[in-house]
Amino acid sequence: MGDEENLPNTVAMLGQAYSLLGFKIVDGVVGAGYPQKPKHSAVFAQIRPEGSRVTDLARGANMTPQAMGELVDELVELGYVVRTRDPDDGRAKLVTLTARGQDSVRAGMATIQGIEDQLDALLGPEGRQALRRLLATILTAVPD
Repeated sequence: MGDEENLPNTVAMLGQAYSLLGFKIVDGVVGAGYPQKPKHSAVFAQIRPEGSRVTDLARGANMTPQAMGELVDELVELGYVVRTRDPDDGRAKLVTLTARGQDSVRAGMATIQGIEDQLDALLGPEGRQALRRLLATILTAVPD
């Protein structure tokens, strides 16, 4: 019990885990040949296969449309996404993944699976499932 008293609070530990895992995912994607920055995951985590509007990406990432637009601009320059006309509204643009962007997402998913495997090794499959249940409880109980 004494060791637990020396640990940061739960919220701080969740934040540290989030940062650590985010950097591990980016390292895996970059290591697979798809250079990007951790902040770009705000786009990759939100974009739908059929494409997404910048405003929807921003809302999902809890950031301003202007900040999301800057991230999208960077990813356009890197060849991961393109802006296309929204077929439902000719005045709007959709952000869609290029083939390179899709490959980057696949590299990210492979990295995430590797992390899941590491969690199984560390916690055991039952421990990882218990962690998932606890996190799901927190995510569904905490209001927006």
